[in-house]
Amino acid sequence: MMDCKNALVEAEGDFDKAIEILRKKGQQVAAKRADRETSEGAAIAKVNDDATKGVIISLNCETDFVAKNEGFVELANDFAKLALNYNNLEEFLAADFDGNGLTVTDKLNEQTGVIGEKLEIGAFEVLEAPFVGQYIHAGNKIAAITGLSDNNKDSESVARDISMQVASMGAETLSYKDFDSEYVEKETEARIAAIEKRNEELVRMNKHTINVPKYVSYSQLTDEVLKQAEEDAKAELKEEGKPEKIWDRIIPGKIARFISDNTTLDQEKALLNQNFIKDESKKVSEYVESHDLEITGFKRVSLA
Repeated sequence: MMDCKNALVEAEGDFDKAIEILRKKGQQVAAKRADRETSEGAAIAKVNDDATKGVIISLNCETDFVAKNEGFVELANDFAKLALNYNNLEEFLAADFDGNGLTVTDKLNEQTGVIGEKLEIGAFEVLEAPFVGQYIHAGNKIAAITGLSDNNKDSESVARDISMQVASMGAETLSYKDFDSEYVEKETEARIAAIEKRNEELVRMNKHTINVPKYVSYSQLTDEVLKQAEEDAKAELKEEGKPEKIWDRIIPGKIARFISDNTTLDQEKALLNQNFIKDESKKVSEYVESHDLEITGFKRVSLA
C-alpha cells in the first residue's frame, strides 16, 4: 500500500504514470533478486470449458508466508486461466496479461516489486485428450491433470480420482512397459543393495530380515521366470506336506505374492500398476477399465 501511495505522490496523482513507476521498481527489484531461490509457491491446475485441455502452472516465490497469501493465490489462478490459451512456457510468458499490452513477464516483475520477493513461473504443463480432469491438493502444493480416452458419464469422477492418485503417489510413467531396460537394471541393483544393507542392520538388532527379491519390474518376469516360481511354489508345498489335491487353490496366491514382491518399481513409478488409493484391492488399470476408459496421459507438478 505504501509503495502505491509513494508512486502516486511521485507521479503527482497521475494513475497511469504511477503504474509505470511501480513496474520499473518491480524490474529493479527483480534484477536484484534474480539469484534468489523460489522453492515456495502455488501449483494450480485448470481445465477448459469442454474438458479437452488442461494446464498446470506453478507460481513460485521465496517464502511460504507469501505463498499462502490470498492475493498471491488469486494471481496464480489468473495466470493458470490465461495459460489454457497457450501450449508452451515461452508463448505464455510473452502473452498479454491484461489486454493493455502488459505481458505475463511484466506482471511478474511488477508483482516482484510490490511483494518484495522474486516471483517466477516454475512449471508449465499442458495436456489434451477427449476428456481431461484435474486435482489440486490442499494447500496448493501439488496439482495433477489426467487425460482419458472418452467423455462418458463416469469420466469426471474417474479423471479426478486418477489425478488424486497421481498427486498422492507420484507416478512417473503410465506403464512398466515404458521403462528402459537399462533403467530397470540399475534400479534392480540399487534396490537389492538397499534391502541387503537394511538386512545387515536388522541382523545386528536381532530382528527379522526382509526378503531380497530378484526382480523389481514385471518387464523382467518372463514366462520362464514365472514357470520357475510356480515350480518353487510346488516344491515348497510338498516340503510342507500339503496334499497335492489342494495345490491348485494355493499356488495362484503364491504366484500373486511373488509378482507383488518382484514388481516394486512398477508399483511406485508406473501409474497403471499402482494399487488404487481408494480401493487397494484393485490396480489403477482395473479401476479405469471397469468404467470403460483408458488413461491417455497425465501431468504432475509438486512444490512439496
